[in-house]
Amino acid sequence: MASIIMAPSLISNPQKRNSRINRQVGGCIDRSGVIKGMLRVEKPLEELYNVRVERKVSQQRLEELGVSRWSVWKTGKCRLPWDWQVDQLVYIEEGEVRVVPEGSKRYMQFLAGDLVRYPKWFEADLYFNGPYQERYSFRAYGDD
Repeated sequence: MASIIMAPSLISNPQKRNSRINRQVGGCIDRSGVIKGMLRVEKPLEELYNVRVERKVSQQRLEELGVSRWSVWKTGKCRLPWDWQVDQLVYIEEGEVRVVPEGSKRYMQFLAGDLVRYPKWFEADLYFNGPYQERYSFRAYGDD
């Protein structure tokens, strides 16, 4: 009579072994252990909505743009729905703002020292968490 010898298997289940990787990638693993799927790469909102930002702008750049002659706007903690009828260049002097584009759940965050250019026809909700002050300038087509 033949007997069956049970030995531990050296081949593990690739689905189980790579389950953490599988969840991160969002794909599936075939029998050979090869991950099949697609990484979901999201573009930055600034790129999607054509919002340009320069971080920690130098004093030389501010003088070049004439920021000290721009209009000043201040607010406190609030939410402000806004839409831009023209391009607007904003230099944040104090505080921070979270910008949530219309229809999005993601947001852009801009801080004191940032120079932000909002494009014409952009719509978003602005969230201010405390004292905020900016200098702004409306831009004509072709102004840079």
